[in-house]
Amino acid sequence: MQKVSFLKSVHVKLVLIYVLLILIAMQIIGLYFANGLEQKLKTNFETSVSDRLKLVTFSVKEELLKDRTEDDPKLEQSLRTVLNGLSSEDISEIRVIDARYRILATSDTSNQSIIGQRSVEALVRQSLATQTSSENIALDDQTRKRVWVLITPITSNGKVIGTVYLKANIERVFEQMNEINRILAGGTAIALAITIVLGIFIAKTITKPISDMRKQAQAMAKGNFSRKVRVYGNDEIGQLAIAFNHLTNRLQEAQSTTEGERRKLASVLANMTDGVIATDRKGRIMLINTPAQQLFKGEHDELMGRPLISVLGLDEGYTFEDLIHMKDAVNLDFSSPDHPYIWRANFSVIQKETGFVNGLITVLHDITEQEKIEMERREFVSNVSHELRTPLTTMRSYLEALADGAWRDENIAPTFLDVTQTETERMIRLVNDLLQLSRMDSREYELNADIVDFNKLFERIIDRFEMSKSKNVEFQRLISDTACYVELDTDKITQVIDNIISNALKYSPDGGNIRFGVTAQDGILKVMISDDGMGIPKENVDRIFDRFYRVDRARARSMGGTGLGLAISREMIQAHGGKIWAESDEGHGTTIFFTLPYELDEAGEWD
Repeated sequence: MQKVSFLKSVHVKLVLIYVLLILIAMQIIGLYFANGLEQKLKTNFETSVSDRLKLVTFSVKEELLKDRTEDDPKLEQSLRTVLNGLSSEDISEIRVIDARYRILATSDTSNQSIIGQRSVEALVRQSLATQTSSENIALDDQTRKRVWVLITPITSNGKVIGTVYLKANIERVFEQMNEINRILAGGTAIALAITIVLGIFIAKTITKPISDMRKQAQAMAKGNFSRKVRVYGNDEIGQLAIAFNHLTNRLQEAQSTTEGERRKLASVLANMTDGVIATDRKGRIMLINTPAQQLFKGEHDELMGRPLISVLGLDEGYTFEDLIHMKDAVNLDFSSPDHPYIWRANFSVIQKETGFVNGLITVLHDITEQEKIEMERREFVSNVSHELRTPLTTMRSYLEALADGAWRDENIAPTFLDVTQTETERMIRLVNDLLQLSRMDSREYELNADIVDFNKLFERIIDRFEMSKSKNVEFQRLISDTACYVELDTDKITQVIDNIISNALKYSPDGGNIRFGVTAQDGILKVMISDDGMGIPKENVDRIFDRFYRVDRARARSMGGTGLGLAISREMIQAHGGKIWAESDEGHGTTIFFTLPYELDEAGEWD
């Protein structure tokens, strides 16, 4: 998070606002006080001067109206005496002017030369002309200080007989105001200094918890929920700090829950055998698990952000909107010529409560084995039907012929009955083999295991076939005389070996060889039976253990085979914990191998 600059911090803003409020308040109070005080001082000054001017005016009027004798002083002397008696610091000069604008007297001793001269003051002329008082504040020509000029006319019987011109020193009032303003400015500065100091402490009490909560929020954004905001009081900010700590605890719990659920989901997605793909509302992949990545053989970063329909290979027949409204599953065929690979895709829409589509969940399930099993089931039913239909058709033909009278012919009837009996035995063998396979598939059989010398058992089975063989085939044995004891079910292993040797005899030509071998190594007994028959094509070698599979169907059927012998042998060997496989060179013969586990005692002897 970006660091807040000093001037933009709440702390500075609070102090500035606090100082500005105090400053504005002081200025408003000072302005109101100064204006009021100035007006009051001026009013008091003017009232004081006006009252004394009234006394002067009265005295001057008496002198002007007085009838004088030869013994009385002259008018100028009387007026000078009156004016000198009223001199003060506030009044700088008083003049008496008659109706003809002639100056009769002045209180200014240094300016007595103006007596007898005509007054040129405009206010004097205005006062005499209008018989009203006039006043004005002006600058003194000599001192350049403000003076208050007041002119009061003297009337008698409605006639103006003169006027009194007064000049008062009002500058003192303004000097007092300046002094008061200086005092207010000093008080304001002191108040501001105190306000700044107090504002810093007050702002700190507010911004300190906020700063702590800001640091806590930054720590929470980084996933650290261990910090706690200090509670400085029980006021609103203290309550906010308590609520913030409670929120931290709740967020920590929610984070833990979310993280746990995320891990569970990640574990589920990682360990699912099904592929899962999640998209955004535009159909771009935003989540994909490992099975889905393996299916598409791509890296996680390569698949992220790609359109779903393009990855699934559906861009030609579907749009993303089609998948949103898709109700049925879609089969995706990724098969190669060598390996079938089929997946089923189910689509589920992610929607808000308002119905707004947020994306799509696609679940991919591998149905290759299901399809393979279904195909094998269909092939099995077809093979069983075919294997049963052929002998039944043959039997029906011969039985119809017998029913039509062929039974009376002593030469034909025995042959027909012999064929019918042969086909019946073949169907019985087929049904028995099917029942045996069915019991193996459902695990409805038990192994009657016993400790047997496998070499002796193998020799007896070979001797039996060698004595009853009808072809000119030579048996070659590569079997050790050392006893090899194995725990096995004698009947089932005998059936396995019988099936393999019977096939070797069927497909071996006259003059051919059948080789038998047994080796033991690392707890594994390996048995080999090889012939010089027609062999099996390389691409079909692994299929000879499938049910009803024949390399040459016509020849095998003519030899009475059911196509289930090797399938039964595989089930029996696997039940013993071994493996069976074939190796073949087409035109040069086939070799069947199977293994059985065995154990040695501590002395190296066979158990």
